[in-house]
Amino acid sequence: MMQIPLELSLEQEFSLKTYEQQVKGLNQDQAQGLLLEVLRQLMIKENVIKHLIAQIE
Repeated sequence: MMQIPLELSLEQEFSLKTYEQQVKGLNQDQAQGLLLEVLRQLMIKENVIKHLIAQIE
C-alpha cells in the first residue's frame, strides 16, 4: 500500500507562514474573497487529478 504524505514540507511550511502574515492584514470582505478563490482553485486541482487518474486507467 502506498504511503501518502500528510505533513507539509519545509518549503510549504515557510509558504504557509508567509500567507498567514499577508492574510492578517485583510478585512473580512477580502478574506472571504480569498477563501472562495482558494476553494475554487482546490476544486480545479481535484478535477485535474481526477482527469489524470482517468487517463492512466
